[in-house]
Amino acid sequence: MTGSQDERFMHLAIALGARGLGLTWPNPAVGCVLVQDGRIVGRGWTAPGGRPHAEPQALAQAGARARGATAYVSLEPCAHHGKTPPCAQALVEAGVARVVTPLQDPDARVAGKGHAMLRAAGVAVETGLCAPQAEAAQRGFLLRVRAGRPMVTLKLASSFDGRIATAGGESRWITGPQARRMVHGLRARHDAVLVGGGTARADDPMLTVRGLGVARQPVRVVASRTLDLDTGSALGRSTGEVPLWLLHDPQATPPARRTAWEAVGARLLPVAPSAEGTGLDARAMLAALGEAGLTRVFCEGGGRLAAALLRAGLVDELIGFTAGLALGAEGRAAIGPLGLDRLVDAPRFRLVSSRPVGHDLMQSWTRED
Repeated sequence: MTGSQDERFMHLAIALGARGLGLTWPNPAVGCVLVQDGRIVGRGWTAPGGRPHAEPQALAQAGARARGATAYVSLEPCAHHGKTPPCAQALVEAGVARVVTPLQDPDARVAGKGHAMLRAAGVAVETGLCAPQAEAAQRGFLLRVRAGRPMVTLKLASSFDGRIATAGGESRWITGPQARRMVHGLRARHDAVLVGGGTARADDPMLTVRGLGVARQPVRVVASRTLDLDTGSALGRSTGEVPLWLLHDPQATPPARRTAWEAVGARLLPVAPSAEGTGLDARAMLAALGEAGLTRVFCEGGGRLAAALLRAGLVDELIGFTAGLALGAEGRAAIGPLGLDRLVDAPRFRLVSSRPVGHDLMQSWTRED
């Protein structure tokens, strides 16, 4: 197999794995391509809920043609017994001759053991191919394992002058229908949608993916220090249909509010307050979400929550939708105070892409490490 062919099939495995983003947490979204004599004989990706894994799906499709084939897997095959046998063992038993992966799985249950199992059985193992692309695709899973927190994408839909609402609070709609549909697609590729309590009260949102026929809705998460939210809101009425998690400070939350939200089916996650005592600690919030299994979180504001995440250096990707209108200085800012005196202290992001979406402009940025 030539290097260019190896890269082509690995790119396909990574792309297949990306189909599971938002659907497989806490498991990684992995893709697998089986190739025999330059032809694809099987392919698979992690199913919703994390089972079955990509490799057994590809092996089932290939059947006997897997013997002697090369498997391109977008993350090291697992080596531990869980709800299913190890994928490395399945590849060995199927007679796969060569396995190509971009990354070692940092999960302590795997962490090189999958590669070792394959090599011990006489399977040729090559790793490192397309590692940067695989790192980007697995960013959420890798962050959860390495840092104990999910990846955070911050989405802002604003006017040309960076406002998200008029002075009176009117915000529907700054961007057009094509941009709003794109946001639903972005929600679907994340495990959870996160907003602050102020946004939940002002907008009464559902925070669901609509119009796309998704297999699994993202978890709705609201950060509200005192849980001063209405259980009769759209979020409160729909907890039986889509999970709702509430981040709150247990010391500042009246017991009656906790009881009321638990009664309607919300999951309460206690979090330490910020040092200022006016909100929740950003790192503690993400640690709680990581502990609960989330790998990718899509934050849709508001301004104070966005500022807290940015100040703490916890925003990994920025998605901005900019509309061709101006609301002026009296309009509500997209991001709350950051307390910056020097430009050098401002969080910096690198532009990844920019393109029109309907009459609006969509830009994607990634954090500069």
